[in-house]
Amino acid sequence: MSNRDFYETLGVARSAGDDEIKKAYRKLAMKYHPDRNQGDAEAENKFKEVQKAYDILSDKEKRAAYDQYGHAGVDPNAMGGGGFGGFGGGAQGFDFGDIFSQMFGGAAGGGRQQSYQGADLQYAVEITLEEAAAGVKKRITVPTYDECDVCHGSGARPGTSASTCSTCRGSGTVHVRQAIFQMQQTCPACHGSGKEIKEPCVKCRGEGRVKTSKTVEVNIPAGIDDGQRIRLSGEGEPGLRGAPAGDLYVVVQVKAHRTFERNGLDLHCELPISFAVAALGGEVEVPTLDGKVKLNIPKETQTGRRMRVKGKGIKSLRSSAVGDLYCHVVVETPVNLTDRQKELLEEFERISTGLDRSQTPRAKSFFDKLRDVFD
Repeated sequence: MSNRDFYETLGVARSAGDDEIKKAYRKLAMKYHPDRNQGDAEAENKFKEVQKAYDILSDKEKRAAYDQYGHAGVDPNAMGGGGFGGFGGGAQGFDFGDIFSQMFGGAAGGGRQQSYQGADLQYAVEITLEEAAAGVKKRITVPTYDECDVCHGSGARPGTSASTCSTCRGSGTVHVRQAIFQMQQTCPACHGSGKEIKEPCVKCRGEGRVKTSKTVEVNIPAGIDDGQRIRLSGEGEPGLRGAPAGDLYVVVQVKAHRTFERNGLDLHCELPISFAVAALGGEVEVPTLDGKVKLNIPKETQTGRRMRVKGKGIKSLRSSAVGDLYCHVVVETPVNLTDRQKELLEEFERISTGLDRSQTPRAKSFFDKLRDVFD
């Protein structure tokens, strides 16, 4: 194992707090986990480095020793049993726990077998805007493991069985003593299981479990937004040798809507109206996520005017607040006109020639600006 700086291994500063160290560790452990990188020796080595770094930096006494003495303060190849006065009054026979102990279900020591907490999993689920607004339940299929039906979880070929590890005599750990410290380590022969499998099962390759899948129901609450996550505790990858499973993080992806755009709790949409309604005013139907509502259009309404429909937005995920619907008016130019329609519009244009500028406020503003440019 390399002697890289433990802080560098986890990618954190020396001033990092416990939560930051734990977060960085879990991310790297999931990335380099042996179950996800089978046959990749480099990933396995990185996984061990990450384990070692976390074991030291997550323990206050070990971290203090490392900060003061570097690798010499914690490395089993540079330490052994004995007294040492630099650890708050002298630590006799310092016995460090097994690597990965805090995070993965307890150390392999004192006759206990090493166990590994399952990795966290992430799954993306796509929902509609209507489902995001109202809430919905979704059933998803995620990868998991089942007991091997050939060896029934033993990991050994049928007709054979695992034997007690000859190196650690079944304890799962070995002790290394040099100079002034004693170090307890995971047994390199059985990797903490306390057992040796000389003839592994051909189906599960000695792991005692096989990959499969399971269906999980996810309750997506009303008001959730695109990109938000839902955490399902214990629904991630199962742990090894009885260790707890990881968590499942469901990432919500909201599909684009044909009519509405969401901005926080508010919804926005275009509202096309005819020239006659824009000029004379009138009542139009406006779509919402839960049906249509009537909206009064004031006379002389211009394109771009924003009209609010209160309470027709999205309900807040964490409070009783509800957003609004904003309709952006667009005065629509008619197409495919009949001869009669063209005749009437031409007549309107003739009688509109020479209109007072107050009747065409946008044109007045445009020509006023144009005059200012040339003047």
